[in-house]
Amino acid sequence: MAAKIFLWVGHPNDTSLSHGLADAYQRGAEAAGAEVRRMNLHDMAFDLDLTHGYKQRKDHEPCLIEFLENIKWADTLAWFHPLWWGGMPAKMQGVIDRTFLPGIAFDYHEDDPWWDKLFEGRTADVFVNADTPGFFIKWMYGNPHKNRITKQVLGFTGVKVKTYSHFAQAKTADEKKIGTWLSKAEKIGAEAAKR
Repeated sequence: MAAKIFLWVGHPNDTSLSHGLADAYQRGAEAAGAEVRRMNLHDMAFDLDLTHGYKQRKDHEPCLIEFLENIKWADTLAWFHPLWWGGMPAKMQGVIDRTFLPGIAFDYHEDDPWWDKLFEGRTADVFVNADTPGFFIKWMYGNPHKNRITKQVLGFTGVKVKTYSHFAQAKTADEKKIGTWLSKAEKIGAEAAKR
């Protein structure tokens, strides 16, 4: 049975490096026999604001329904996004705020502090491109985004992150360096198809 991969590009610009990395990953995954569904943040139209928190739900727009259907369908999630001000773009965060909700992504227990992870059984590959060098992110800041996305977002809902790739310095990378990054993304895509 073919691996099912949901690829999500969380960059609002459709000509970004994130899209190039996603294209390479998709090539590798499909060449290795995976079935891939893809969504691009720049195509998603929805209200970012979780106005009432968890107390009062807004109906999901069609793109958010599709997003959740793709997560539930997939064996592997592949997320691609830039690192802006230490985190993901606001619109990408808005998708998570609106969809990773109790009863959908997790369920709190009533009698203890624990929760059920409703996306359990899935893996993920996360690709982040940034201008800040990886050693600086790690040693000066303690990898806050990596910890957040792997533990507090995906891990909290039961998704096990298999690879976390940080590509930097994007603003000064030449064609050779970008080619190396694209090759790495394609290789990880091919490996994901065999999970």
